Amino acid sequence: MQFVTYRSREGERVGVLKDGVVHGLDEGVRLIDLLGDDGTRLRSAGESALRDPREILRLDAVSLAPPIPQPPAVRDFVTFEQHVSGTAAIAVENAAVPALWYEIPTFYFSNPHSVIGARDDVPLPPGCERFDFELEVAAVIGREGRNLSPEAAADHIVGYLVMNDWSARDLQWREMQLHLGPAKGKDTATTLGPALVTADELESRRSGTSFDLTMSAAVNGNVVGTDILSHMYWSFEELVAYASRGTRVLPGDIIGSGTCGSGCLAELWGRNGIDSIPPLQAGDEVTLSVELLGELSNRVTNGDPVQPLRAQRHVSDEDPQT
Repeated sequence: MQFVTYRSREGERVGVLKDGVVHGLDEGVRLIDLLGDDGTRLRSAGESALRDPREILRLDAVSLAPPIPQPPAVRDFVTFEQHVSGTAAIAVENAAVPALWYEIPTFYFSNPHSVIGARDDVPLPPGCERFDFELEVAAVIGREGRNLSPEAAADHIVGYLVMNDWSARDLQWREMQLHLGPAKGKDTATTLGPALVTADELESRRSGTSFDLTMSAAVNGNVVGTDILSHMYWSFEELVAYASRGTRVLPGDIIGSGTCGSGCLAELWGRNGIDSIPPLQAGDEVTLSVELLGELSNRVTNGDPVQPLRAQRHVSDEDPQT
C-alpha cells in the first residue's frame, strides 16, 4: 500500500493512495500512530480506508505534507560509491574513497523539524550562495528495535519514500573545517514523500543490496543525473542495524540512503569543474523521481537574511595584550 499525509481544512490527515486517488482515514489519525507493531495495524487501517473512505480526493488536488510530518529522528547515510568519489574530487583531483568507508556505513543526524512535503517551496538557507539538492531513498522504521542484526533489521522497515537532502554547500564546506557537522549546511529543509510505500511493494524488484529502481534528478525540466538504487554499497538492512547499534531506532525514524550517483550538483562540480553547472537559485524547480516510489517537485524561493551573532571586533597591533 501507499500512504500519504495531506493537508485539509481540519488539519493534516492520512490517506491511502491508489490509482491517483487518495482515500482518507478518520480525522486525528497520524501515520506514526499506525506503526509500532508487525504492520498489522497499518495494513488494517489501509484496507478499511479503501473499503469505506472518509473522503475521496484526487492526488493532484491535495497539498501533500511529509508522510511522517515530524519524524523522531532523521539519519542520513552515504552509500553510493560514485557520489563519494565525485564529491571528494572537488577538493582533491582523482581522490580515492577512504578505506574506512567500506568498513562502516557512516551517517549524520539531520533536522526532523525541517522536513517538508513533496510539492512545498524550499527557501534558500540564510547566507547560502551555492545551494544544492540530493536525490535519495529513505527507509522508514516501523517498530522499535535495539542492537539489531541486518537479518532482524529487515522486519523493522515498514516502507520507503523519496528523500531530497537539500544542501548549502558553501556553508557545509566552511563549517566542516572545524571537524564537526554538517550542521547549518543541511539544516533548512529535507523533502520526504510523496508517499510511504510499504516494503512488500518493492520486493519483486529486489536486486543486490537494494532494489532495481531507476532514480532521476532534473532542474527546470532538464535531467542532470540518473542512477539505479541497487548501486548502494550498503543495504538498508545494514544501515538500520548500524543505526541501532548500542541504541534504539523508533517507529517513524527516517534512514536515508545518501545521494545516488550523479544525484547532486556537487558531484558534477567535482567531476566537471566548479563552474560546470550553476548552483540553485530562487525560481529553480527541482524534480526527483524514483520508480514505484513517486516524485518530489520543489521550487526554490528566497530565504531569510543572516542575523549576525555578534558585532565583529577588529584587533589591531595597537590593542593591549592580555
